[in-house]
Amino acid sequence: MPENKHEDPFEDRFAAALRDTGHSFRSDDPAALVGRGEVRGRRKQLLRRTAVLGGMTGVALVGVGATLLLPSDAHDPRRTSAAAGPAATASPSAAGTSPAAAFTGDDILRSLKELLPRGTFTEEQAQGTDSPMPPHAQVVFDDGKGPAALGLSVDRTDPGGEQATQWTTCPDKAVVAYDDCTSATRPDGSRLMVLRGYEYPDRRVDTKWWNAELVTPDGVHVTLSEWNAPAQKDAPVSRPQPPLSVEQLEDVVTAEVWKRVAAAMPRSPKPSVTGEASPEGRPSGTIAKTLIGLLPENLKVTGRSGPGGEYAYLVVDDGKGGSLVQVNVQPGMSDVAGDLFGDAETLPSGVMITTRQSPGEKGAEGVVMWTVDTLRPDGLRVVVSAFNTPAQHQDATRETPALTMEQLREIALSTVWDAGV
Repeated sequence: MPENKHEDPFEDRFAAALRDTGHSFRSDDPAALVGRGEVRGRRKQLLRRTAVLGGMTGVALVGVGATLLLPSDAHDPRRTSAAAGPAATASPSAAGTSPAAAFTGDDILRSLKELLPRGTFTEEQAQGTDSPMPPHAQVVFDDGKGPAALGLSVDRTDPGGEQATQWTTCPDKAVVAYDDCTSATRPDGSRLMVLRGYEYPDRRVDTKWWNAELVTPDGVHVTLSEWNAPAQKDAPVSRPQPPLSVEQLEDVVTAEVWKRVAAAMPRSPKPSVTGEASPEGRPSGTIAKTLIGLLPENLKVTGRSGPGGEYAYLVVDDGKGGSLVQVNVQPGMSDVAGDLFGDAETLPSGVMITTRQSPGEKGAEGVVMWTVDTLRPDGLRVVVSAFNTPAQHQDATRETPALTMEQLREIALSTVWDAGV
């Protein structure tokens, strides 16, 4: 929920990334869909940010498990086995054919609290496995060093899919500012990423956001986030660091109870909401390669994104300094035509096109963002943007982007995108 034009606009765009569960994105910001791939998946940002309940501003995350090695200072007599209650009867595998015993929101909260160090809890909220949203819990936790928002979410995913790869791969610092990040495969085959970064990319407020992402071989996806403030946004920093160390984040997110929570989630088919092409199954890196092939010959590519289904970026240099170029290729976007293309130019082919020149989205000094946004008659949306900096969160390094508006238009309208890359 951006406070101003410089706010990191993940929330506004989350529904477009989740069209398989809603397909109902609307936005007053036509540029909002451009930077979707910046933190390895908009869906993660939904889980992290969209459960805006009570006094906490959006920390929907997941609970923790029973076999955690607790930190030495966490010998709390309140702790009981997280296997008690529903979890004791739940199937140990998230890949079972029938749902295990349900977890209530209270069960999720209790499991999370049992895994945390000794402290006090306020602003407790949670949803269990009977909710249409993934089960999650959120609290304001105080270990005596200041209150901190903390939350956890559990979901299921394709462990070999592109989203799983994005969630567990450290982002490129060309598009995401952070202090450090680790990504590794655990002995059981799970992939775990732990990132220590910031809520505001431009660091105008020193709110820190530390995040752990786990994807197991069975497809259980656990997200755990914490801040050094009692709310994600709009709350003064209350402590120098979030409360959990990297090791504690890892312990909580890998706890066995979350596998039982995932096993208890009801399984349902995922029918296509529209008959239009799906973004799934696109070969990794294809969009970036296609974008490179469409660049003017005078541009040298000095950086590029890795795998990313709908989104890719390049850093290019024409001899005057680095310039970030990014593209989103999104099938099935006909439903945004009225909101985002109401005043668009319509070409004889039926393609609608709009152009924008605006300040950058991250609040860095002097950054401009030039965008060409197109929508094909079959619902394929291609959005191409260029910046006068090699990274959105860095101040401008040149007066204008390396690509002109006309060149961006040619790239966005290329028929190569229509081939399903």
